[in-house]
Amino acid sequence: MEVSELLNNYEKGERDFAGADLRGANLSGAILIGVNLSGANLSGANLSRAFLTKATLKGAQMHRTNLSFAKMGETKLSGADLTKANLSGAFLVKAKLPRAKLSGANLSGANLRSAVLWNANLCSADLQLVNLLGANLTGANFKWANLYGAKLN
Repeated sequence: MEVSELLNNYEKGERDFAGADLRGANLSGAILIGVNLSGANLSGANLSRAFLTKATLKGAQMHRTNLSFAKMGETKLSGADLTKANLSGAFLVKAKLPRAKLSGANLSGANLRSAVLWNANLCSADLQLVNLLGANLTGANFKWANLYGAKLN
């Protein structure tokens, strides 16, 4: 799917783009509030500073996706593959990330307050200065993760 097609259809009111192939797409700063990209391939895409509040990205492929400073409050990311994704400075308050793969992801400075991260794989993730206050971390894997300065209580 072409970026222009997605944005035009979104502007016309369409919200369901489940399974879309957007590998390497440049959606930096795009406003996609409430969009459904479940099972979409966003590997290598640029979504920096995008507005993805209340979006559904369940099972999405987001390997090496740039989500730096993206607004993702209440976004559903269960089972999403965010391996080596850049989420530095991202706003993920009340986001749902159960079983998400965040191995090697950069989450430095991200706000994950009250996020659901049960059984998430955060192995080798950079969590410097991340806000995890009130987050559900049941069964999360933090092996080799950098938690320097993280807010955990």
